Amino acid sequence: MLTDIEIADSAVLKPITEIAASLGVDEGDLECYGKYKAKVTKLGAKKGKLVLVTAINPTPAGEGKTTVSIGLADGLKKTGRSVCLALREPSLGPVFGIKGGAAGGGYAQIAPMEDINLHFTGDIHAITAANNLLAAMIDNHIYWGNTLGIKEVTWHRCLDVNDRALRAVRSGVGMNCERDDRFDITAASEIMAILCLADDIDDLKRRLGNIVVGLNNDGKPVTARDLKAEEAMTILLKDAIKPNLVQTLEGVPAFVHGGPFANIAHGCNSVQATRMALSYADYAVTEAGFGADLGAEKFLDIKCRVSGLAPSAVVVVATLRALKCAGGKTENLSERDDKALENGIANLLKHVENMTGVYRRPCVVAINRFATDGDEEIALLQGKLAGLGVKAVCTECWAKGGFGATELADEVARLCETETEPLSFCYPLSDTTEEKIEAVARRIYGADGVIFTDKAREDMARYPQNLPVCIAKTQYSLSDNPKLIGRPKGFKITVREVMYKAGAEFLVAVAGSIMLMPGLSRSPNAERMSIKDGVVSGLF
Repeated sequence: MLTDIEIADSAVLKPITEIAASLGVDEGDLECYGKYKAKVTKLGAKKGKLVLVTAINPTPAGEGKTTVSIGLADGLKKTGRSVCLALREPSLGPVFGIKGGAAGGGYAQIAPMEDINLHFTGDIHAITAANNLLAAMIDNHIYWGNTLGIKEVTWHRCLDVNDRALRAVRSGVGMNCERDDRFDITAASEIMAILCLADDIDDLKRRLGNIVVGLNNDGKPVTARDLKAEEAMTILLKDAIKPNLVQTLEGVPAFVHGGPFANIAHGCNSVQATRMALSYADYAVTEAGFGADLGAEKFLDIKCRVSGLAPSAVVVVATLRALKCAGGKTENLSERDDKALENGIANLLKHVENMTGVYRRPCVVAINRFATDGDEEIALLQGKLAGLGVKAVCTECWAKGGFGATELADEVARLCETETEPLSFCYPLSDTTEEKIEAVARRIYGADGVIFTDKAREDMARYPQNLPVCIAKTQYSLSDNPKLIGRPKGFKITVREVMYKAGAEFLVAVAGSIMLMPGLSRSPNAERMSIKDGVVSGLF
Protein backbone atom coordinates (compact mmCIF):
# COMPACT_ATOMS: atom_id res chain seq x y z
CA MET A 1 0.00 0.00 0.00
CA LEU A 2 1.39 3.38 -1.03
CA THR A 3 1.85 6.08 1.61
CA ASP A 4 0.20 9.48 1.24
CA ILE A 5 3.42 11.13 0.16
CA GLU A 6 4.13 8.35 -2.36
CA ILE A 7 0.67 8.85 -3.85
CA ALA A 8 1.22 12.61 -3.94
CA ASP A 9 4.66 12.27 -5.53
CA SER A 10 3.29 10.00 -8.27
CA ALA A 11 0.54 12.44 -9.24
CA VAL A 12 0.90 14.53 -12.40
CA LEU A 13 -0.01 18.08 -11.44
CA LYS A 14 -1.20 20.80 -13.75
CA PRO A 15 0.73 24.10 -13.84
CA ILE A 16 -0.93 26.49 -11.41
CA THR A 17 -1.47 28.94 -14.27
CA GLU A 18 -3.70 26.30 -15.90
CA ILE A 19 -5.64 25.77 -12.65
CA ALA A 20 -6.11 29.53 -12.34
CA ALA A 21 -7.23 29.81 -15.96
CA SER A 22 -9.89 27.13 -15.34
CA LEU A 23 -11.40 29.51 -12.77
CA GLY A 24 -11.17 32.52 -15.04
CA VAL A 25 -8.36 34.15 -13.05
CA ASP A 26 -6.37 36.53 -15.21
CA GLU A 27 -2.62 35.99 -15.23
CA GLY A 28 -2.18 39.56 -13.99
CA ASP A 29 -4.09 38.62 -10.81
CA LEU A 30 -1.72 35.73 -10.10
CA GLU A 31 1.55 35.80 -8.14
CA CYS A 32 3.30 32.49 -8.75
CA TYR A 33 5.49 30.70 -6.20
CA GLY A 34 7.10 28.15 -8.52
CA LYS A 35 5.07 25.93 -10.91
CA TYR A 36 2.31 24.71 -8.58
CA LYS A 37 1.55 27.46 -6.07
CA ALA A 38 0.30 31.00 -6.48
CA LYS A 39 -1.39 33.82 -4.65
CA VAL A 40 -4.56 35.26 -6.14
CA THR A 41 -5.14 38.98 -5.73
CA LYS A 42 -8.65 39.55 -7.11
CA LEU A 43 -12.14 38.20 -6.40
CA GLY A 44 -14.23 36.62 -9.12
CA ALA A 45 -17.83 37.44 -10.00
CA LYS A 46 -19.71 34.28 -8.94
CA LYS A 47 -21.81 33.81 -5.80
CA GLY A 48 -21.42 30.14 -4.98
CA LYS A 49 -22.96 27.94 -2.30
CA LEU A 50 -20.87 27.35 0.83
CA VAL A 51 -20.49 23.82 2.27
CA LEU A 52 -19.06 23.41 5.77
CA VAL A 53 -17.36 20.11 6.69
CA THR A 54 -17.05 19.32 10.39
CA ALA A 55 -16.83 16.15 12.49
CA ILE A 56 -17.39 14.33 15.76
CA ASN A 57 -14.99 14.94 18.63
CA PRO A 58 -11.60 13.59 17.52
CA THR A 59 -10.46 10.17 18.70
CA PRO A 60 -7.18 8.24 18.44
CA ALA A 61 -8.81 6.28 15.59
CA GLY A 62 -9.04 9.41 13.39
CA GLU A 63 -11.98 10.71 11.39
CA GLY A 64 -10.52 12.03 8.10
CA LYS A 65 -12.28 15.39 7.96
CA THR A 66 -9.79 17.00 5.56
CA THR A 67 -9.69 13.87 3.41
CA VAL A 68 -13.48 13.92 3.12
CA SER A 69 -13.48 17.67 2.38
CA ILE A 70 -11.07 17.13 -0.50
CA GLY A 71 -12.85 13.98 -1.67
CA LEU A 72 -16.20 15.82 -1.64
CA ALA A 73 -14.75 18.59 -3.81
CA ASP A 74 -13.36 15.98 -6.21
CA GLY A 75 -16.76 14.24 -6.15
CA LEU A 76 -18.56 17.48 -7.01
CA LYS A 77 -16.22 17.89 -9.97
CA LYS A 78 -16.74 14.25 -11.02
CA THR A 79 -20.49 14.88 -11.11
CA GLY A 80 -20.04 17.86 -13.41
CA ARG A 81 -20.23 20.70 -10.91
CA SER A 82 -18.07 23.82 -10.56
CA VAL A 83 -16.23 23.66 -7.22
CA CYS A 84 -13.39 25.20 -5.18
CA LEU A 85 -11.88 24.22 -1.85
CA ALA A 86 -11.09 26.64 0.99
CA LEU A 87 -8.87 24.97 3.60
CA ARG A 88 -6.46 25.83 6.44
CA GLU A 89 -2.69 25.79 6.18
CA PRO A 90 -0.98 23.08 8.26
CA SER A 91 1.15 24.11 11.23
CA LEU A 92 4.67 22.72 11.57
CA GLY A 93 3.77 21.80 15.16
CA PRO A 94 1.49 18.87 14.24
CA VAL A 95 3.51 18.08 11.08
CA PHE A 96 6.62 17.30 13.13
CA GLY A 97 4.62 16.22 16.18
CA ILE A 98 1.97 13.59 16.65
CA LYS A 99 -0.50 14.15 13.80
CA GLY A 100 1.77 14.44 10.81
CA GLY A 101 0.78 16.26 7.63
CA ALA A 102 -2.59 17.88 7.03
CA ALA A 103 -3.13 17.87 3.28
CA GLY A 104 -5.68 15.04 3.13
CA GLY A 105 -4.89 11.39 2.58
CA GLY A 106 -4.80 8.58 0.04
CA TYR A 107 -6.21 9.72 -3.30
CA ALA A 108 -7.97 12.71 -1.73
CA GLN A 109 -5.12 15.16 -1.23
CA ILE A 110 -4.13 18.69 -2.08
CA ALA A 111 -0.77 19.22 -3.73
CA PRO A 112 2.14 19.91 -3.75
CA MET A 113 1.81 18.01 -0.48
CA GLU A 114 5.38 18.56 0.77
CA ASP A 115 5.29 22.30 0.20
CA ILE A 116 1.86 22.76 1.78
CA ASN A 117 2.94 20.85 4.91
CA LEU A 118 6.26 22.66 5.24
CA HIS A 119 7.07 26.28 4.34
CA PHE A 120 4.39 26.69 1.64
CA THR A 121 4.40 30.38 0.61
CA GLY A 122 5.79 31.60 3.93
CA ASP A 123 2.51 32.90 5.42
CA ILE A 124 2.98 31.31 8.84
CA HIS A 125 6.61 32.49 8.98
CA ALA A 126 5.39 36.02 8.25
CA ILE A 127 2.86 35.78 11.09
CA THR A 128 5.62 34.57 13.42
CA ALA A 129 7.82 37.50 12.36
CA ALA A 130 5.05 40.08 12.85
CA ASN A 131 4.20 38.65 16.27
CA ASN A 132 7.83 38.73 17.41
CA LEU A 133 8.45 42.19 15.93
CA LEU A 134 5.72 43.50 18.22
CA ALA A 135 7.31 41.71 21.19
CA ALA A 136 10.67 43.26 20.32
CA MET A 137 9.15 46.74 20.06
CA ILE A 138 7.52 46.35 23.48
CA ASP A 139 10.84 45.45 25.10
CA ASN A 140 12.65 48.16 23.15
CA HIS A 141 10.18 50.77 24.35
CA ILE A 142 10.67 49.71 27.97
CA TYR A 143 14.46 49.64 27.53
CA TRP A 144 14.55 53.24 26.25
CA GLY A 145 12.62 54.76 29.11
CA ASN A 146 9.07 53.37 28.93
CA THR A 147 7.28 56.67 28.30
CA LEU A 148 3.98 54.77 27.99
CA GLY A 149 4.42 53.50 31.53
CA ILE A 150 3.98 49.83 30.59
CA LYS A 151 3.75 47.91 33.87
CA GLU A 152 2.36 44.51 32.84
CA VAL A 153 3.17 42.91 29.46
CA THR A 154 0.56 40.43 28.19
CA TRP A 155 1.98 39.90 24.69
CA HIS A 156 4.10 36.78 24.11
CA ARG A 157 6.50 35.59 21.44
CA CYS A 158 5.61 32.65 19.23
CA LEU A 159 7.17 29.83 17.23
CA ASP A 160 5.63 27.39 14.72
CA VAL A 161 7.22 24.32 16.33
CA ASN A 162 6.10 22.35 19.38
CA ASP A 163 8.59 23.19 22.15
CA ARG A 164 7.44 22.67 25.75
CA ALA A 165 10.70 24.18 27.07
CA LEU A 166 9.42 27.57 25.88
CA ARG A 167 6.22 27.46 27.93
CA ALA A 168 8.04 29.41 30.63
CA VAL A 169 11.14 31.55 30.01
CA ARG A 170 12.91 34.53 31.55
CA SER A 171 13.41 37.27 28.99
CA GLY A 172 15.47 40.46 29.04
CA VAL A 173 17.90 39.04 31.61
CA GLY A 174 20.25 41.71 32.90
CA MET A 175 18.24 44.57 31.39
CA ASN A 176 15.51 46.87 32.65
CA CYS A 177 12.88 44.87 30.71
CA GLU A 178 13.54 41.55 32.49
CA ARG A 179 10.41 39.48 33.23
CA ASP A 180 8.84 36.05 33.24
CA ASP A 181 7.61 35.28 29.73
CA ARG A 182 6.60 32.44 27.40
CA PHE A 183 6.24 31.41 23.77
CA ASP A 184 2.96 30.34 22.16
CA ILE A 185 2.70 28.27 19.01
CA THR A 186 2.10 30.52 15.99
CA ALA A 187 -1.34 29.03 15.28
CA ALA A 188 -2.38 30.39 18.70
CA SER A 189 -1.09 33.91 18.01
CA GLU A 190 -3.73 36.61 17.90
CA ILE A 191 -2.15 37.72 14.63
CA MET A 192 -3.13 34.40 13.05
CA ALA A 193 -6.74 35.03 14.13
CA ILE A 194 -6.57 38.61 12.87
CA LEU A 195 -5.22 37.60 9.45
CA CYS A 196 -8.01 35.05 9.08
CA LEU A 197 -10.79 37.48 10.02
CA ALA A 198 -9.56 40.64 8.24
CA ASP A 199 -11.56 41.89 5.25
CA ASP A 200 -8.56 43.44 3.50
CA ILE A 201 -5.17 44.98 4.22
CA ASP A 202 -6.69 48.17 5.67
CA ASP A 203 -8.83 46.11 8.06
CA LEU A 204 -5.74 44.05 8.88
CA LYS A 205 -3.81 47.20 9.82
CA ARG A 206 -6.71 48.48 11.95
CA ARG A 207 -6.98 45.20 13.83
CA LEU A 208 -3.21 44.96 14.35
CA GLY A 209 -3.21 48.45 15.84
CA ASN A 210 -5.96 47.43 18.29
CA ILE A 211 -3.93 44.56 19.80
CA VAL A 212 -3.60 45.02 23.56
CA VAL A 213 0.01 44.33 24.56
CA GLY A 214 -0.24 45.09 28.26
CA LEU A 215 -1.36 47.50 30.96
CA ASN A 216 0.16 50.80 32.05
CA ASN A 217 0.72 52.13 35.57
CA ASP A 218 -2.92 53.24 35.74
CA GLY A 219 -4.21 49.81 34.71
CA LYS A 220 -5.21 51.08 31.26
CA PRO A 221 -4.56 49.00 28.11
CA VAL A 222 -1.53 49.73 25.93
CA THR A 223 -1.95 48.87 22.25
CA ALA A 224 0.28 48.11 19.30
CA ARG A 225 -0.89 51.45 17.87
CA ASP A 226 0.49 53.21 20.96
CA LEU A 227 3.87 51.63 20.12
CA LYS A 228 3.54 52.70 16.45
CA ALA A 229 3.99 49.07 15.46
CA GLU A 230 0.98 48.39 13.23
CA GLU A 231 2.45 49.76 9.99
CA ALA A 232 5.63 47.65 10.20
CA MET A 233 3.60 44.56 11.16
CA THR A 234 1.30 45.11 8.18
CA ILE A 235 4.31 45.40 5.88
CA LEU A 236 5.49 41.96 7.07
CA LEU A 237 2.01 40.58 6.31
CA LYS A 238 1.32 42.35 3.02
CA ASP A 239 1.85 39.16 0.99
CA ALA A 240 0.66 36.72 3.65
CA ILE A 241 -2.84 38.21 3.55
CA LYS A 242 -3.29 37.10 -0.09
CA PRO A 243 -4.95 33.64 -0.44
CA ASN A 244 -2.88 30.75 -1.81
CA LEU A 245 -4.07 28.70 -4.78
CA VAL A 246 -3.09 25.03 -5.18
CA GLN A 247 -4.97 21.95 -6.48
CA THR A 248 -6.24 18.52 -5.53
CA LEU A 249 -4.73 15.43 -7.13
CA GLU A 250 -7.73 15.54 -9.48
CA GLY A 251 -7.22 19.17 -10.46
CA VAL A 252 -9.84 20.89 -8.29
CA PRO A 253 -8.68 24.43 -7.36
CA ALA A 254 -7.99 24.83 -3.65
CA PHE A 255 -7.47 28.06 -1.71
CA VAL A 256 -5.34 27.17 1.34
CA HIS A 257 -4.86 30.10 3.70
CA GLY A 258 -4.48 30.63 7.43
CA GLY A 259 -4.56 28.04 10.20
CA PRO A 260 -5.72 29.01 13.72
CA PHE A 261 -6.19 26.04 16.07
CA ALA A 262 -9.81 25.39 17.00
CA ASN A 263 -9.18 24.33 20.60
CA ILE A 264 -7.59 27.71 21.41
CA ALA A 265 -8.72 30.00 18.57
CA HIS A 266 -11.52 29.98 16.00
CA GLY A 267 -10.21 27.13 13.84
CA CYS A 268 -11.10 28.25 10.31
CA ASN A 269 -9.27 29.37 7.21
CA SER A 270 -9.34 33.03 6.22
CA VAL A 271 -12.49 34.97 5.38
CA GLN A 272 -10.73 36.21 2.26
CA ALA A 273 -9.94 32.69 0.99
CA THR A 274 -13.50 31.49 1.61
CA ARG A 275 -14.94 34.50 -0.21
CA MET A 276 -12.51 33.95 -3.05
CA ALA A 277 -13.52 30.30 -3.43
CA LEU A 278 -17.18 31.35 -3.50
CA SER A 279 -16.43 33.99 -6.13
CA TYR A 280 -14.92 31.52 -8.60
CA ALA A 281 -17.17 28.44 -8.29
CA ASP A 282 -20.76 27.33 -7.82
CA TYR A 283 -19.78 25.36 -4.70
CA ALA A 284 -17.10 26.15 -2.14
CA VAL A 285 -16.15 23.39 0.31
CA THR A 286 -14.51 24.48 3.56
CA GLU A 287 -13.81 22.87 6.92
CA ALA A 288 -13.57 23.85 10.56
CA GLY A 289 -11.11 22.36 13.04
CA PHE A 290 -11.74 19.46 15.43
CA GLY A 291 -15.35 18.54 16.32
CA ALA A 292 -18.43 20.61 15.63
CA ASP A 293 -18.52 21.74 19.28
CA LEU A 294 -15.32 23.70 18.63
CA GLY A 295 -14.63 24.34 14.95
CA ALA A 296 -18.17 24.52 13.59
CA GLU A 297 -19.48 26.53 16.55
CA LYS A 298 -16.72 29.12 16.11
CA PHE A 299 -17.06 29.09 12.32
CA LEU A 300 -20.76 29.91 12.67
CA ASP A 301 -20.76 32.19 15.73
CA ILE A 302 -17.55 34.10 14.96
CA LYS A 303 -16.52 33.81 11.30
CA CYS A 304 -20.01 33.85 9.79
CA ARG A 305 -21.13 36.63 12.10
CA VAL A 306 -18.22 38.92 11.17
CA SER A 307 -18.22 38.09 7.45
CA GLY A 308 -21.88 37.60 6.57
CA LEU A 309 -21.13 34.11 5.24
CA ALA A 310 -23.58 31.26 5.81
CA PRO A 311 -23.21 27.61 4.77
CA SER A 312 -25.97 26.17 2.61
CA ALA A 313 -25.18 22.67 3.89
CA VAL A 314 -23.11 21.04 6.64
CA VAL A 315 -21.29 17.69 6.43
CA VAL A 316 -20.46 15.90 9.70
CA VAL A 317 -17.69 13.31 9.26
CA ALA A 318 -17.38 10.11 11.26
CA THR A 319 -15.94 6.62 10.94
CA LEU A 320 -17.32 3.49 12.55
CA ARG A 321 -13.90 2.96 14.15
CA ALA A 322 -13.91 6.46 15.65
CA LEU A 323 -17.49 6.07 16.87
CA LYS A 324 -16.58 2.85 18.69
CA CYS A 325 -13.60 4.65 20.17
CA ALA A 326 -15.87 7.49 21.31
CA GLY A 327 -18.07 4.79 22.82
CA GLY A 328 -15.28 3.48 25.03
CA LYS A 329 -13.69 0.75 22.89
CA THR A 330 -9.90 1.06 22.85
CA GLU A 331 -8.71 -1.85 20.68
CA ASN A 332 -9.85 -4.18 17.90
CA LEU A 333 -11.90 -1.33 16.44
CA SER A 334 -12.58 -3.25 13.23
CA GLU A 335 -14.54 -5.86 15.22
CA ARG A 336 -18.29 -5.50 15.58
CA ASP A 337 -19.35 -3.98 18.91
CA ASP A 338 -22.88 -2.60 18.77
CA LYS A 339 -22.83 -1.27 22.35
CA ALA A 340 -19.65 0.77 21.82
CA LEU A 341 -20.97 1.94 18.45
CA GLU A 342 -24.28 3.11 19.95
CA ASN A 343 -22.45 4.96 22.73
CA GLY A 344 -20.29 6.69 20.12
CA ILE A 345 -23.25 7.46 17.88
CA ALA A 346 -24.64 9.52 20.76
CA ASN A 347 -21.69 11.91 20.30
CA LEU A 348 -22.41 12.16 16.58
CA LEU A 349 -26.12 12.78 17.16
CA LYS A 350 -25.35 15.73 19.45
CA HIS A 351 -23.18 17.38 16.79
CA VAL A 352 -25.85 16.80 14.14
CA GLU A 353 -28.60 18.14 16.43
CA ASN A 354 -26.54 21.29 16.98
CA MET A 355 -26.17 21.91 13.26
CA THR A 356 -29.83 21.33 12.44
CA GLY A 357 -31.47 22.57 15.64
CA VAL A 358 -29.31 25.44 16.91
CA TYR A 359 -27.98 26.85 13.64
CA ARG A 360 -30.81 25.64 11.35
CA ARG A 361 -28.49 24.23 8.68
CA PRO A 362 -29.30 21.26 6.41
CA CYS A 363 -26.97 18.40 7.31
CA VAL A 364 -25.59 15.10 5.97
CA VAL A 365 -23.32 12.61 7.74
CA ALA A 366 -20.33 11.33 5.77
CA ILE A 367 -19.30 7.84 6.90
CA ASN A 368 -15.62 7.65 5.99
CA ARG A 369 -15.74 3.93 5.23
CA PHE A 370 -13.04 1.35 5.92
CA ALA A 371 -12.88 -2.04 4.18
CA THR A 372 -13.61 -3.78 7.50
CA ASP A 373 -16.85 -1.85 8.16
CA GLY A 374 -19.87 -4.17 8.26
CA ASP A 375 -23.15 -3.46 6.46
CA GLU A 376 -25.11 -4.15 9.67
CA GLU A 377 -23.13 -1.51 11.58
CA ILE A 378 -23.69 1.04 8.83
CA ALA A 379 -27.40 0.24 8.81
CA LEU A 380 -27.52 0.77 12.58
CA LEU A 381 -25.94 4.21 12.19
CA GLN A 382 -28.22 5.17 9.30
CA GLY A 383 -31.27 4.12 11.31
CA LYS A 384 -30.29 6.31 14.27
CA LEU A 385 -29.84 9.33 11.99
CA ALA A 386 -33.07 8.74 10.12
CA GLY A 387 -34.93 9.80 13.26
CA LEU A 388 -33.37 13.25 12.86
CA GLY A 389 -34.25 13.39 9.17
CA VAL A 390 -30.54 13.27 8.28
CA LYS A 391 -29.01 10.97 5.68
CA ALA A 392 -25.76 9.08 6.27
CA VAL A 393 -23.71 8.51 3.12
CA CYS A 394 -20.69 6.22 2.85
CA THR A 395 -17.58 7.69 1.27
CA GLU A 396 -14.46 5.93 0.02
CA CYS A 397 -12.49 8.91 -1.21
CA TRP A 398 -9.24 7.84 0.52
CA ALA A 399 -9.06 4.82 -1.78
CA LYS A 400 -11.02 6.05 -4.79
CA GLY A 401 -10.66 9.85 -4.83
CA GLY A 402 -13.63 11.69 -6.31
CA PHE A 403 -15.29 8.48 -7.50
CA GLY A 404 -15.62 7.49 -3.84
CA ALA A 405 -17.60 10.61 -2.98
CA THR A 406 -20.10 11.06 -5.81
CA GLU A 407 -23.09 9.99 -3.68
CA LEU A 408 -22.04 12.47 -0.99
CA ALA A 409 -21.62 15.15 -3.66
CA ASP A 410 -25.16 14.55 -4.96
CA GLU A 411 -26.64 14.75 -1.44
CA VAL A 412 -24.70 17.94 -0.65
CA ALA A 413 -25.85 19.53 -3.90
CA ARG A 414 -29.46 18.54 -3.12
CA LEU A 415 -29.24 20.11 0.35
CA CYS A 416 -27.73 23.29 -1.11
CA GLU A 417 -30.74 23.69 -3.36
CA THR A 418 -33.30 23.27 -0.58
CA GLU A 419 -34.88 26.39 0.83
CA THR A 420 -33.24 27.15 4.17
CA GLU A 421 -33.95 29.45 7.05
CA PRO A 422 -31.59 32.36 7.74
CA LEU A 423 -28.55 31.31 9.77
CA SER A 424 -29.39 31.23 13.46
CA PHE A 425 -26.60 31.91 15.98
CA CYS A 426 -26.13 30.25 19.35
CA TYR A 427 -26.44 33.61 21.13
CA PRO A 428 -27.11 37.28 20.33
CA LEU A 429 -24.25 39.76 20.68
CA SER A 430 -26.45 41.82 22.97
CA ASP A 431 -26.17 39.16 25.69
CA THR A 432 -23.59 39.59 28.43
CA THR A 433 -20.33 37.67 28.15
CA GLU A 434 -21.49 35.34 30.92
CA GLU A 435 -24.77 34.67 29.10
CA LYS A 436 -22.94 33.90 25.83
CA ILE A 437 -20.60 31.40 27.49
CA GLU A 438 -23.58 29.80 29.25
CA ALA A 439 -25.43 29.55 25.93
CA VAL A 440 -22.56 27.71 24.20
CA ALA A 441 -22.03 25.42 27.19
CA ARG A 442 -25.69 24.47 27.52
CA ARG A 443 -26.84 24.48 23.88
CA ILE A 444 -23.72 23.16 22.12
CA TYR A 445 -21.92 21.05 24.75
CA GLY A 446 -25.01 19.86 26.63
CA ALA A 447 -23.64 21.11 29.97
CA ASP A 448 -25.77 21.82 33.00
CA GLY A 449 -24.09 25.20 33.39
CA VAL A 450 -20.80 27.04 33.86
CA ILE A 451 -18.63 27.60 36.92
CA PHE A 452 -16.76 30.91 36.71
CA THR A 453 -13.67 31.44 38.87
CA ASP A 454 -13.24 34.77 40.63
CA LYS A 455 -10.55 35.68 38.08
CA ALA A 456 -12.88 34.91 35.19
CA ARG A 457 -15.56 37.17 36.69
CA GLU A 458 -13.02 39.96 37.22
CA ASP A 459 -11.88 39.56 33.60
CA MET A 460 -15.43 39.70 32.23
CA ALA A 461 -16.19 42.83 34.23
CA ARG A 462 -13.18 44.63 32.66
CA TYR A 463 -13.79 43.78 29.02
CA PRO A 464 -16.39 44.84 26.40
CA GLN A 465 -19.63 42.85 26.45
CA ASN A 466 -20.57 43.21 22.77
CA LEU A 467 -18.13 40.64 21.38
CA PRO A 468 -18.47 36.97 20.38
CA VAL A 469 -16.87 34.39 22.67
CA CYS A 470 -14.21 31.89 21.64
CA ILE A 471 -14.13 29.08 24.19
CA ALA A 472 -10.78 27.34 24.57
CA LYS A 473 -11.25 23.77 25.76
CA THR A 474 -10.20 20.21 25.07
CA GLN A 475 -11.12 18.90 21.63
CA TYR A 476 -11.57 15.33 22.88
CA SER A 477 -14.87 15.80 24.71
CA LEU A 478 -18.05 17.83 24.53
CA SER A 479 -17.11 18.82 28.09
CA ASP A 480 -13.89 20.41 29.38
CA ASN A 481 -12.73 17.02 30.65
CA PRO A 482 -11.04 14.90 27.92
CA LYS A 483 -11.99 11.69 29.79
CA LEU A 484 -15.73 12.32 29.39
CA ILE A 485 -16.21 10.76 25.97
CA GLY A 486 -19.40 10.00 24.04
CA ARG A 487 -22.27 12.27 25.04
CA PRO A 488 -21.69 13.12 28.70
CA LYS A 489 -24.54 14.24 30.95
CA GLY A 490 -24.74 16.08 34.25
CA PHE A 491 -21.54 18.10 33.91
CA LYS A 492 -20.56 21.74 34.16
CA ILE A 493 -17.59 23.44 32.52
CA THR A 494 -15.24 25.65 34.51
CA VAL A 495 -14.03 28.93 33.00
CA ARG A 496 -10.84 29.94 34.79
CA GLU A 497 -10.02 33.13 32.89
CA VAL A 498 -11.21 35.33 30.05
CA MET A 499 -8.81 37.06 27.67
CA TYR A 500 -9.55 40.10 25.50
CA LYS A 501 -8.35 39.77 21.91
CA ALA A 502 -9.00 43.31 20.78
CA GLY A 503 -7.51 42.83 17.33
CA ALA A 504 -9.38 39.61 16.61
CA GLU A 505 -12.45 41.23 18.17
CA PHE A 506 -13.50 38.31 20.36
CA LEU A 507 -13.11 37.18 23.98
CA VAL A 508 -11.34 33.91 24.74
CA ALA A 509 -12.86 31.97 27.63
CA VAL A 510 -10.38 29.37 28.89
CA ALA A 511 -12.09 26.21 30.13
CA GLY A 512 -9.95 23.49 31.67
CA SER A 513 -6.24 23.15 31.05
CA ILE A 514 -5.27 24.39 27.60
CA MET A 515 -1.66 24.51 26.40
CA LEU A 516 -0.83 27.42 24.09
CA MET A 517 2.53 25.76 23.34
CA PRO A 518 2.20 22.01 22.73
CA GLY A 519 5.09 19.63 23.32
CA LEU A 520 6.49 16.87 21.15
CA SER A 521 5.50 13.29 21.93
CA ARG A 522 7.96 10.65 23.16
CA SER A 523 8.39 9.57 19.56
CA PRO A 524 7.49 12.57 17.35
CA ASN A 525 6.81 12.26 13.66
CA ALA A 526 10.02 14.22 13.01
CA GLU A 527 12.04 11.11 14.00
CA ARG A 528 10.53 9.11 11.16
CA MET A 529 11.18 11.62 8.39
CA SER A 530 13.96 11.32 5.85
CA ILE A 531 15.21 12.89 2.65
CA LYS A 532 17.30 11.16 0.00
CA ASP A 533 18.11 12.48 -3.47
CA GLY A 534 15.64 15.28 -2.83
CA VAL A 535 12.76 12.89 -2.07
CA VAL A 536 11.04 13.37 1.30
CA SER A 537 9.39 10.52 3.19
CA GLY A 538 7.62 10.39 6.54
CA LEU A 539 5.22 13.29 6.04
CA PHE A 540 2.38 10.72 5.90
